[in-house]
Amino acid sequence: METTEVLIKTAPTQSATPAQEGDWTEVIQPQTQLLDLGLANVWRYRDLVVLFVRRDFVSNYKQTILGPLWLFIQPLLTTITFYIVFGRVANLSTNGIPQFIFYLAGNTVWGYFSQSLTAVATVFTTNAAMLSKVYFPRLALPLSIVISNLVRFSIQFGLFLLVWVFYLFTSSAIHPSWVALLTPLLVMLMGMLSLGLGMIFTALTTKYRDLAMLLTFGVQLALYATPVIYPLSTVPAKYHWLILANPMSAIVETFRVGFLGPGTFNWLYLGYSTLATLVVLLAGTVIFNKVEKSFTDTV
Repeated sequence: METTEVLIKTAPTQSATPAQEGDWTEVIQPQTQLLDLGLANVWRYRDLVVLFVRRDFVSNYKQTILGPLWLFIQPLLTTITFYIVFGRVANLSTNGIPQFIFYLAGNTVWGYFSQSLTAVATVFTTNAAMLSKVYFPRLALPLSIVISNLVRFSIQFGLFLLVWVFYLFTSSAIHPSWVALLTPLLVMLMGMLSLGLGMIFTALTTKYRDLAMLLTFGVQLALYATPVIYPLSTVPAKYHWLILANPMSAIVETFRVGFLGPGTFNWLYLGYSTLATLVVLLAGTVIFNKVEKSFTDTV
């Protein structure tokens, strides 16, 4: 069932009637263009987006002892786990790069993508009560999640830079290159990819809640299908296409090449990731706009 047209009315004068067109300040009606994200409307509600971003931070760290320190503790603990399990026990190759900074680089990039994707994928169901009572551009919620995770990524990227500078002066294996200048593009691609995939899943989970469970499991598996804990060069050549089919693979490899040196950088691979990201974002926009009209009836 599509949302009926809603009219917001100002206080009329005594001589005005509700039928007069001049009485209405805003018309809210169903989205008719499937390829339109309605960014202009979101910009009008930018203050609300900022409030959502602030809410995400407060809700995540409220009533915690360490508070925002978890932004540093989480990636460090994950990196230490990777270092012990995959570096020391499994003894996986890192192309001569010190293992700790190798895993920290992959974990910093993957963390932003995975956290944004899983949060966006359940944004409709977790905010169902609010969405059924108050009008605002629905895109504001997934966008606020991507932005709030971008802030987290910025903080964790700062942690990575501190460790990177230490290894830069203490290890001869670190060879940064001009590819590091592509970091803003890589971050933008990760945000768009997580937004596109998240909008697809959040639209589908309004009917099929099992997909949320499947996505959580799928993201964990996707970690091993992405060169986060191993370099692409250690994968047999006949399986390269399988790893590179994942758009995140070229992004992670490019990030490592830029800051650490050894790795695989290819404009063709990065071009594929860019094209795949745009296709996913396009598909997510279409599905999101289609479901947005009637999701309150099924959520």
